[in-house]
Amino acid sequence: MEQKNSLGELMKITMEHIKTMADANTIIGTPIHAEGVTLIPVSRMSFGMGGGGTELSTKAGSSKEGFGGGSVASAKLEPVAFLVVREDGSVKLLPVAPPPATTVDRVIETVPEVVDKVTGFIEKQQEKKAQKAAEADFAE
Repeated sequence: MEQKNSLGELMKITMEHIKTMADANTIIGTPIHAEGVTLIPVSRMSFGMGGGGTELSTKAGSSKEGFGGGSVASAKLEPVAFLVVREDGSVKLLPVAPPPATTVDRVIETVPEVVDKVTGFIEKQQEKKAQKAAEADFAE
């Protein structure tokens, strides 16, 4: 038999509150109209939740049981971009990226570019070797 104040009930209530916060209107915001341009805010939402509890006997031999527990939830909403819709029908995504906070953030941001450059360099070197090998075979 499940008690009214069980941990499952606490977690269920917490999830219901999170569901009310995390609807589509939170992620894709209300359009803003101004002089032939419509701006639609786009956000990223992350959340976490946890809980715990215990059942306690109130007295030795008593049939009444006690319950102690709690749950917690946290949500974070970050602006990501704006969709810019012009009267002529053109649509553009305007990112709202914050500048990197630390050197590690800057390095992480540049890794894809560095990998692309290194890969391009290696491919060019391999093409040169293949071309020289083909020229050598043709000369024979």
